[in-house]
Amino acid sequence: MEYMSTRGNSERVTAAEAISRGLARDGGLYVPDVLPTVSAEELREMCSMPYRKRVERIMRPFLPEFAEEEIEALCSAAYGDNFDDAAIAPVHFTDGRTGYLELWHGPTSAFKDMALQMLPRLLVSSLKKCGEKRGVCILVATSGDTGKAALEGFADVEGTKILVFYPNGGVSDVQRLQMVTQQGANVGVCAVEGNFDDAQTGVKRIFSDAAFAAEIDKRGWFLSSANSINWGRLLPQIAYYFSAYCEFVNSGRIKMGDALDFCVPTGNFGNILAGWIAKRMGLPVGKLICASNANNVLTDFIHTGVYDKRRTFHVTDSPSMDILVSSNLERLLYFMTGDSAKVAGWMAALGSEGHYDVGEELRERIGGD
Repeated sequence: MEYMSTRGNSERVTAAEAISRGLARDGGLYVPDVLPTVSAEELREMCSMPYRKRVERIMRPFLPEFAEEEIEALCSAAYGDNFDDAAIAPVHFTDGRTGYLELWHGPTSAFKDMALQMLPRLLVSSLKKCGEKRGVCILVATSGDTGKAALEGFADVEGTKILVFYPNGGVSDVQRLQMVTQQGANVGVCAVEGNFDDAQTGVKRIFSDAAFAAEIDKRGWFLSSANSINWGRLLPQIAYYFSAYCEFVNSGRIKMGDALDFCVPTGNFGNILAGWIAKRMGLPVGKLICASNANNVLTDFIHTGVYDKRRTFHVTDSPSMDILVSSNLERLLYFMTGDSAKVAGWMAALGSEGHYDVGEELRERIGGD
């Protein structure tokens, strides 16, 4: 398996290179050139596994240059005593048809811990595989949860620095306090005058600044990301959809092979994209329901096929969903079209004009999924 950019598939890189870089050199997001499949028998076997073993099974084909023992060690370290529930991601059932996947048992009580307890370990291993001698500076834009989870994950990790940008007044008091009181010699936090999209756009501009990259290279550093634009952030999230399905089967509420619907609160589109990938890998998923708040740019897109960020930005009680530019949607568009030139055109239009239209045919396909 190799990885390529959503905006141009001429350059192929390894999993370790994709994770180390975070963002592709052309500004696109890395995606695997093939999605592996999980058979019904393999899914049945996963039902008897603890959570970390389920993660190993899902991550393994995406990391071909990693030895099986390495992946086992990564998962054991990421999902252990740092979580306050031995199940790691338990499902709490409210009736015979409904369950809630609890993703808040990690060290920061945010669902981002599910990926950000893995990413620092995965990144360090990737850097070693790439023979990278420079230090890595992690840049993060956050609408709330990602910032603290990333700071906690990377605090005092050798060979790394992490700098988090959050919108001033755009996160909860608890989230702000979690970030600004973070301990660690390698951590930094900055408030941005603007909203999350301003912070995210600024981070992407830094990544695409060749002169800045050359300057920090002279000083022995390079940039990477802990946002879900980094494939290493998205990959661990795929696993908890498989795990949730196994818990429904184990509870007797569904039979193996029955379809299960997922309703996912959505901001940057990474969480629900992980569910979509799980479905494409063979998980019996019925509907993926994209739940938005007042910043319903994704809801409108799914209904109309037009992505339009030219609208009022609402500050709500769910700040992690207060996003108008959902970066991971770019990956979905690539997976569904396979056309990097078309995706690059849409992203260019979004940057210059604030909107793009994918057309009726693709809109119907997205809505049908």
